[in-house]
Amino acid sequence: MFRKIEALLDEQVRPALAAHGGNVEVVDIDNNKVFLRLQGGCQGCSSSSATLKDGIETLIKRNFPEIEEVVDVTDHAAGANPFM
Repeated sequence: MFRKIEALLDEQVRPALAAHGGNVEVVDIDNNKVFLRLQGGCQGCSSSSATLKDGIETLIKRNFPEIEEVVDVTDHAAGANPFM
């Protein structure tokens, strides 16, 4: 499942994030939860929670119904240069 989620992110999420200088990393998949870390311009961005919950989580759950939750493990306070 890890590779399938990576492929979904490669095809449908990462190009849009890259346009804003960002990226997303799959950290782990455990107990029907996907743990993601936002990077680059997405780390610390004020829209990151909407991007994660309304965009990425919705897409993952639609394609992988067994996934119950997407968890953001990003240290947003450490974001040096979020897209404005």
